[in-house]
Amino acid sequence: MATHPLVDEYDLSATKYFVSAAAPLGPTLEAAVQARLGIKTKQAYGMTELSPLVHYTRDGHERPAASGHLVPNTELRVVCPTTGADLGPHQIGELWYRGPQVMLGYLNNDDATRATITSCGFLKTGDLGYVDDDGNLFVVDRLKELIKYKGYQVAPAELEDVIMKHPKVLDVACIRGYTGNGDEVPKACVVAKPNSDLSAEELMEFVATHVAPHKKVRQVAFVPSIPKSASGKILRRQLQAPRPQH
Repeated sequence: MATHPLVDEYDLSATKYFVSAAAPLGPTLEAAVQARLGIKTKQAYGMTELSPLVHYTRDGHERPAASGHLVPNTELRVVCPTTGADLGPHQIGELWYRGPQVMLGYLNNDDATRATITSCGFLKTGDLGYVDDDGNLFVVDRLKELIKYKGYQVAPAELEDVIMKHPKVLDVACIRGYTGNGDEVPKACVVAKPNSDLSAEELMEFVATHVAPHKKVRQVAFVPSIPKSASGKILRRQLQAPRPQH
């Protein structure tokens, strides 16, 4: 919606607002969508297993990059993936939910059900996020998609939001790159704007000025397009190379 040329072929003047409930929109991309469409943007959060909504942004409560407040009759735990301890505001952990909309389980797959729903009825989403002091949810990324660099965990979505600020970038997906000995490093797969002279060195220097040292992009690949699902989620597995074997 922010960059695709097909958007210009449609009359969207009757559209009142835009709601995104797929992959989280960072502040940069959310602002780009709002500027191009000229309408209010909101974010929500849920998944099929949650039937499907647990957070929604109400009118007058919009915050950049936030997915809104918890819907009624629903409980949220933010849990440390390592220790299982409950976390407080502004602490990033896995999002667990309990409520009447949580699924009963996966059909004919008891093992998957036990791995996803706790004995006390909380569904483990596999998503990382945090809640601010006002109860707004901020989704960080998928737990399984974090890049582990020298003991640090780097969220691809955070890097993508930074890279989208570069004036020569049309689209981007960040994935795990690998060194020759198999160690993970942040890697950016970049679609450069037509006729731009963007180089890997320029992009890496740009990112380095906006993030902590351990989050710097260490590898860059220029690609013709970023594979995405019908809902707009980045299909990182189609870009991801296997870890080198030794």
